[in-house]
Amino acid sequence: MILRRAGMYILLTAIALAFVGPFLILLSAGLKPADQAVYSFPPDIIPRPPVLNWVIEAWTSIPYPTYLLNSVIYVGLTVPAYVIVSALCAYPLAQMHFRGRNIVFFAILSTMFLPGELMLIPRFLVVTQLGMADTFAGVILPGLLSAFGIFLLRQTFAGVPRDVVDAARTDGCHELRIFWHVMLPAARPTLAILSIFGFISVWNSFIWPLVVLKDSAKYPLALGISYLAGITGTDVRTLAAGTIMSIIPVVIVFMLMQRHVLEGMRGAVKG
Repeated sequence: MILRRAGMYILLTAIALAFVGPFLILLSAGLKPADQAVYSFPPDIIPRPPVLNWVIEAWTSIPYPTYLLNSVIYVGLTVPAYVIVSALCAYPLAQMHFRGRNIVFFAILSTMFLPGELMLIPRFLVVTQLGMADTFAGVILPGLLSAFGIFLLRQTFAGVPRDVVDAARTDGCHELRIFWHVMLPAARPTLAILSIFGFISVWNSFIWPLVVLKDSAKYPLALGISYLAGITGTDVRTLAAGTIMSIIPVVIVFMLMQRHVLEGMRGAVKG
């Protein structure tokens, strides 16, 4: 039993190192002084001494604060609307009975099998015809509807006991009140997981903003990092420092939402 547990901990530690290792190497490259080699074998990941020169250079080489603010705006407007739209679409598919419900659900589900690049041209044509090209709205609105979000919340709402919903209807609750006071509290862990996925997706969004935006002042941070790569060329340290700064918000959000994620995973295992 002890050997089995020790083997499990060794395996988990190896997996953790495989995921954390690249991040530590990137962090090390962004903090190493100029006279310390970035690439070496065996890897030397301890900066001697740590310096912030490359962080400052990444911050000043491009309008980093502007790109950071743009990403915050995109996330702040897109993620809440994305979660709400997904929940409003998922609730009737899970708890209401109407003709063609399964056909609608499977039609939405089938879009998950389409590559995202396939939708770039239709989306761009629609956004252009609506006059939203090169605008914040043009970046935000196409991302509000997600088959994955609808599917995830539909499965969660379908797991709510039917007796609870019928009891609420018997007490005179209309559908919107049931949705707000019964469904959303029951789906809180799933909403947290969906928010994290949405945050990561919007924060790392690259292709769609590149297609729809012309004004670099509206670029999100992911596009700004690629712009930094073009400016710095082979300057690995500055690029690593800029990338690390873009990753930190994702780590912070995940740490804040970790408890809800664990609750969602625990509920899934029990189910």
